Amino acid sequence: MPRAETVATDTRPGGHRTVFHGWRIVAAFAVTQTVGYGTLYYAFAVLLQPMATTLHTSTTAVTGAFTASILAGAVVAVPVGRWLDRHGGRALMTTGSLVATTLVVAWSQVRTVAQLYAVLIGIGLTAAMVLYEPAFAVIISWFDPDRRAKALLAVTVVAGFASSIFLPLTGQLVDRYGWRTALLILAVVHGVVTVPLHAFIVRRPPRGPSAAPHTVSAVRGAAVRAALTDSRFWCLAVAFVAHSAAMSAMTVHLVGFLVREGHRATFAATFAGLLGALSVTGRLLLTGAQRRVRITTMVAAIFGIQAVAALCLPGIADSAPGAVAGVTAFGLGFGIASLAAPALLTERYGTAAYATIAGTLATPVTLAKAGAPLGAAALLSANGGYSAVLAAISGTCLVAVAGILTGTTKPAPVPALAADLHGRTSSTPGNAE
Repeated sequence: MPRAETVATDTRPGGHRTVFHGWRIVAAFAVTQTVGYGTLYYAFAVLLQPMATTLHTSTTAVTGAFTASILAGAVVAVPVGRWLDRHGGRALMTTGSLVATTLVVAWSQVRTVAQLYAVLIGIGLTAAMVLYEPAFAVIISWFDPDRRAKALLAVTVVAGFASSIFLPLTGQLVDRYGWRTALLILAVVHGVVTVPLHAFIVRRPPRGPSAAPHTVSAVRGAAVRAALTDSRFWCLAVAFVAHSAAMSAMTVHLVGFLVREGHRATFAATFAGLLGALSVTGRLLLTGAQRRVRITTMVAAIFGIQAVAALCLPGIADSAPGAVAGVTAFGLGFGIASLAAPALLTERYGTAAYATIAGTLATPVTLAKAGAPLGAAALLSANGGYSAVLAAISGTCLVAVAGILTGTTKPAPVPALAADLHGRTSSTPGNAE
C-alpha cells in the first residue's frame, strides 16, 4: 500500500531530511483544477443566454467575450512559462487565484458588453496562471519520469469531471438565484478552495547541489533553443494545434448537429456532456498503455479513431445507437493531449525549461481552440449542413496523426544538466511511493 508521505534525504551538506510533498501537491491540484475549470471555463456555457438577455445583446456578442478570454490566455502563455521555470508556481498561482476570484465577483456586476469583455479578458489572463499549464509545470518539477505520468493522470482524471459537476451546479444556481448571484456563489467557492491550497500546499522541490544561477540560466536557454530549432517540436505543434481545433469545433457544434439529425435537445446535451467523462477513459487508456506501447503510437491511434468517428457521424447519427457509438469513439480522444504533450516534451527536452517550452506550444494551441468554432460556423453557413464541418474535423484529426508520427522520440541534444535542475535522478528516494 502506498504511504501517505515519503521522506527523502536531501543531498545538501548536513544531510537534512525533508518531506516529499509531491503527492500532497497532486491532491491539491486535483481539487483546484476541478474548481478552476468549472468556474472560469465551463460555467460560461450555462450563463451565455441569461447574460445576453440581461445585457440586451446577442449571444454572438457574448460568445465573442469568451473567445477574447481564451486569446488573452494565449498571449501570456510564454511569460507565465518563463516565470514558472525561474520561480516556481506558488506565488503565481496564489496571486492568480486571488485575482480570478475578484474578477468573477466583478463579472457578476457587469452592466455593459464592454465591461463583460474587460472582465473576461482579465479572467483569461488569470486562467493561464492557475489552470493546467502551471499545475503541470509544478508537478513535473517534483516527479521523476517513473512517477510523473501517474501524478499527471491523478490530476486530470479528477479535473476531467469538472464539466459534469459544474455545468449542472451552475444551472441549478442560475435557476434558483439568477446568473449574478450564481456567479457570486461560484466566486466564493473558487476563492475558499483554490487560494489556500495554492498558498499553503504548492512549493518548489528541495534542491540538491546545483550550478550557479548564471549556469542554470544558460542551461535553460540551451534547452529552449534546442526545442525551437528541432523540426520535431514543430511537428508536435502542428499535431496539437490541429487536434485542439478539432476538439474545440466538435465541442461547440455537436449539440446542434445531433438536434439537426432529429434528436431531442435533452438527448443531444446529455451526450455532449459525456465528452468530459469520456476524456477520463482516454487518459486512463493512454497512461495504462505507456509501458507497453510507444506513446506516439497510442496517441496517433486514438487521433485516428477520432478521425474515423467524425467522418462516419453524418451516416450513423440519425439513430440513437449510432449517435452514441460515434460520440463515444470521438470522446476517447478528449483530454489525451493534456497528458501526451508533457510526456513528449519532457522526454525530448528535459525539465529545466519545461514551462517555457510548454508555453510556447500552448500559444498556437490556444489560438486554434479559440478560432476553430468560428471557422466551423462559417463552413456550416456556407454549406448549409454539418457534413462539411465533420469532414473538416476528421481531416484535422488526420493532420494531428501525421504530426505525432513524424520523427522519433529520441531526446534532443540538450546539455545533461537541462534534464533536471533539482539535484534528483530517477532513483531518488523522495520520488518513490
